[in-house]
Amino acid sequence: MPTIHFEDTLRLHDVRLCRETLKTLQINVGKLCNQACAHCHVDAGPGRTEIMAEETADRVISLLAATPSIERIDFTGGAPELNPVFRSMVTRSRSLGRRVTDRCNLTILLVKGQEDLAAFFRDNSVEIIASLPCYSRENVDKQRGKGVFAKSITALRMLNSLGYGLAGSGLRLDLVYNPAGAFLPSSQEGLEKQYRKELQEKFGIEFNHLYTMTNMPIRRWKEYLERAGQMERYRELLISAFNPQTVDSLMCRTLVSVGWDGRLYDCDFNQMLEIPIGGRHKSLWDIESFEEFNHGCIATGAHCFGCTAGAGSSCGGALASKAWSMDESTHPDPNKPEKRKSKARNL
Repeated sequence: MPTIHFEDTLRLHDVRLCRETLKTLQINVGKLCNQACAHCHVDAGPGRTEIMAEETADRVISLLAATPSIERIDFTGGAPELNPVFRSMVTRSRSLGRRVTDRCNLTILLVKGQEDLAAFFRDNSVEIIASLPCYSRENVDKQRGKGVFAKSITALRMLNSLGYGLAGSGLRLDLVYNPAGAFLPSSQEGLEKQYRKELQEKFGIEFNHLYTMTNMPIRRWKEYLERAGQMERYRELLISAFNPQTVDSLMCRTLVSVGWDGRLYDCDFNQMLEIPIGGRHKSLWDIESFEEFNHGCIATGAHCFGCTAGAGSSCGGALASKAWSMDESTHPDPNKPEKRKSKARNL
């Protein structure tokens, strides 16, 4: 298959991609994690030492105060909760009146030293987006490591006991699904109904919404695809499923991503590929406000087809209501085990 560039595809469909007014600041506080999931685009794990320093965290908060258009702070990692600066960044962001979202792997709530983490989330009205790639033990443990499913269920019950995911509580608990193989997610609406039925009937668990995310061919997932001889097929799948209806809702249009070292990017995926914001190297110390990036250029690459394939994909789930027409090989039953070996491990 000849090389097809994302920018050329945008022009072919007569759509433009540029940043609007910033609404979200996504902060990757580091690659340290208590898990090492097979699909991880960050290549995070227990042995990683890259974490945000206090000086960098202070600069983030200073610039946040200078950027009133930013409504939401989105913490990610790694396991962001393991960083010593995480809790102070949460409380300071909340004191500035910003909504705070934490991308949580759930098992972190059970790690020694984090016994009060769930209560901290509740006390600061932190919105939780929790990773649960399937509602079956086999698929979750294959992708995330042995015993992760059981720990995740325990953590979800703990959050429910504090009011998370319950109607009228004001404590938001959303789940994230990502495929176990080289295919696109099926209907987000349909999967949410399946998750709700399975988790409620089997475990008594409640949640607000389910988001579907496409696996990006970056780092560990790319390495798996290459080992399995599926990289070219997956790349062709993403390109052939390009959906122009997703472009207006791409997360990079209203988001800036901050790396653990203070460097700036258009999204977390660009960050992992070290593609600087707008194609120009910038750090927190080169700007006086994040507003400087309003209406600027967005750097793109072949991986961007992952966000525009099918119904689209973002940190907030699907982007288009219209489902992309695919056959069963593109998005099979998420509860059917994928026959592959995983290198997932966890602590």
